[in-house]
Amino acid sequence: MCGKDVPAGKGDAMSYTNDALKNKIIEMYPEIRKYGIDAGLDFDKGKNAYVIKFKKGAKELTTHLEKKDADDCMEGIKCVYLGVQVSQFIKNFELI
Repeated sequence: MCGKDVPAGKGDAMSYTNDALKNKIIEMYPEIRKYGIDAGLDFDKGKNAYVIKFKKGAKELTTHLEKKDADDCMEGIKCVYLGVQVSQFIKNFELI
């Protein structure tokens, strides 16, 4: 799922691998690892967004991260939407 180069958007010179983005997300949201949640992501060209999958045991939840938000994340800017999703996923996973 990870490690592919990300296509640059129109006029967007920012380029990074899926692994780099995943690692940055985990760095910015350490609760992902704290609660033993596995994270993976892939770029969906049709949606111009990343599909992020969080998994713990047999339970899996998916969300999307817009390319611009991913670029901001790589610059160290937290995405409020993703933070809310991570918190909700943790609540769901802790119910297992």
